Amino acid sequence: MPLLIGPLAHPLMRARLAPQAVMSQPMQGSLIGGGLAGIAPDGWPRLGAGRENLPLWQTDWTPALRRYAAIFGVAPQIHQGREVLGLGEPASNAPEWRPELAAALADWLLGLPHTRPADAIRKRLPMIASWVASRQRAAAETLDLPHIGPNAAERIRIDSIEEPYAEYFSVEAIRLSQHRNDGSWSDPLARAVFVSGDATVVLPWDPVRDRVMLIDQLRAGPLARGDAQPWLYETVAGRVDAGETPEQAARREAVEETGITVSHLFPAPHNYPSPGAIAEYLYLYVGIADLPDDSAGLGGLETEDEDIRSHLVSRAELTRMALAGEIRNGPLLNLALWLELRHREIRCNLGLESKIAPSGLPPSGGGV
Repeated sequence: MPLLIGPLAHPLMRARLAPQAVMSQPMQGSLIGGGLAGIAPDGWPRLGAGRENLPLWQTDWTPALRRYAAIFGVAPQIHQGREVLGLGEPASNAPEWRPELAAALADWLLGLPHTRPADAIRKRLPMIASWVASRQRAAAETLDLPHIGPNAAERIRIDSIEEPYAEYFSVEAIRLSQHRNDGSWSDPLARAVFVSGDATVVLPWDPVRDRVMLIDQLRAGPLARGDAQPWLYETVAGRVDAGETPEQAARREAVEETGITVSHLFPAPHNYPSPGAIAEYLYLYVGIADLPDDSAGLGGLETEDEDIRSHLVSRAELTRMALAGEIRNGPLLNLALWLELRHREIRCNLGLESKIAPSGLPPSGGGV
């Protein structure tokens, strides 16, 4: 019988994996790392020396616990003569464990077909965790938004959700009925949704030199469409990993793709770029950065096969390109026009201007 330790001993995790577990005599020591336990395969803490009394819960191997352990590749370890489950190597450097996310991910994983091999699921854990985190953000961020009619629970009946394609990204096939505006219920509808998780988008802007940094890289979407120019001017962008915020992702992506550091982030309107078929939600920011003449160059992560080139463009030229239809990347177009409307307000917020001419627009969010 294994003894659950650390994150696996948390009430939210025990309730899903081993509800019949009973408390055992604690173990003395300390847990190091573990910020991504139950979120990433290598996120489990390791046991170190210490005087803490670490709670342990004894359990049988339930089907849920066995399946979960197989997916994460976590196995019992012998410490102080006792078999404990919930430890690993290397320890994660993530600062804070998120039990609600780990519990929601456990629910998602245990709901996948049992015919799907555990090792195949493990390879997709980063993207699955990102998708589950996206769903949590969506639920939290839309609680106070005004409803267009009744809420979703009253207007939609979900009959089934399947995943006919599951690689780095996935496709969900949803069968549903909806309560129509005339008061009737529709016949069952089939809808396919491309699932990629949330993304962060940041346009680096140097307000002193009044220039921005754009990047270009090969894009599969324009290539598949037959575009003669599948390299597009665009912003820094990337997926919001599970366990990080959109702002943290924006700063991380700026370093990875261009090598620059963003000091402040000013949020532009976040949005769904194509809600009819794509579940992606974009967090848009203008990022304040120092952009001297030699800051442009080559970037991207070799581990992700990125081949990125960056360019310095004056803000005035960016606006001209946007109005002339030369920008075909939607997030960049949005940010270019938003920056044109907001640049003086942002400068004032940064202490670079003392007075703003009235724009008739609602104030933008403050920088972070």
